[in-house]
Amino acid sequence: MLAITGGGTGGHLCIARSLAQELQSRGEDLIYIGSLSGQDKAWFESSDLFKQCFFLDTTGVVDKKAFKKMHALYKQIRGIKTAKKILQEHQIRALISVGGFSAGPASFASIFSKIPLYIHEQNAIQGTLNRIIAPYARCVFSSFKNPNQDSKYIYTPYPIQQSFFEHARIRTNIQTVLFLGGSQGAKAINEFALLCARKLLKRGMNIIHQCGASEYERIATLYKGLGILKSIDLFAFDIQLVKKMQQADICVSRAGASSVWELCANNLPTLFVPYPFAAKNHQYYNALEFEQEGLARIVAQKDLHPSHLFEFMRSLKAPAKEGFYISEVSRKLFNKVSNNGTALIVDQILDQLKVSGVKA
Repeated sequence: MLAITGGGTGGHLCIARSLAQELQSRGEDLIYIGSLSGQDKAWFESSDLFKQCFFLDTTGVVDKKAFKKMHALYKQIRGIKTAKKILQEHQIRALISVGGFSAGPASFASIFSKIPLYIHEQNAIQGTLNRIIAPYARCVFSSFKNPNQDSKYIYTPYPIQQSFFEHARIRTNIQTVLFLGGSQGAKAINEFALLCARKLLKRGMNIIHQCGASEYERIATLYKGLGILKSIDLFAFDIQLVKKMQQADICVSRAGASSVWELCANNLPTLFVPYPFAAKNHQYYNALEFEQEGLARIVAQKDLHPSHLFEFMRSLKAPAKEGFYISEVSRKLFNKVSNNGTALIVDQILDQLKVSGVKA
């Protein structure tokens, strides 16, 4: 039996789900170890991907001050003891960590128990936990190339759910704009959508806006005050977000790693607004490669203004060899991403376990 750990936020959990689906399709039995905090329980408590799920009483340690940091560390240490017991009782042969604070207890437990540890680093800048545990891992998988990393680091395509590829299309014009405020509600992007909405509608554009559950009532009231609520496809969160992406021609989004690669898989040109308080500014670096290749635009939250969106739209509607430039960008996004990232990661893990004589 194998175990998957990590989460806290949707980006980490997307990877956990993608890996679990691939492993399950190959007949592997799995358990999941996450946290009571964050989104872990909402994603996996009722999931049929795992034989059993465990949610430990843990919280994040990074960016906390004094007493709160000590309390969080205490919970992590207590969680390690619990996780070690879980790994032993279920005779876990290998642990796959997808990062996030909820990965801490099980990751350290696997190290102390000498259970093979595999890590997926989702961001362009390595997280604190992964930096600490990476020396003890058999492999660290990453979709961002770094020439300074040693041979333990293996470059693989990002593990993306197949539905993002299945609903992809090459964009040829700009008729619909998607604002992704995220499941938690990115206030800056929600406010930006409100500022842009009237001008977009006057141009005959369609607007799709995911604002997050915590922001829905406020944003709906503000759109109503502008007299345009009925003209906006406004929703808090949709499990079938990929279908909303398919309808859109351009997007405004945060730059979490999963979002960046899912939008790429959908061939959707995007204006990225990195979350300014992300650890080590990793969201900026997640999107940087795309901007450098002319496949996206990055605007700092503090500088965000409607003119950035309309200038981005103008650049995408510039004449090209075939139609507008947006078609070239969309095709290049199509060629940049591979749909076999999850399978390649699972191949590496299972092959290594087989060679070392560890039965999954």
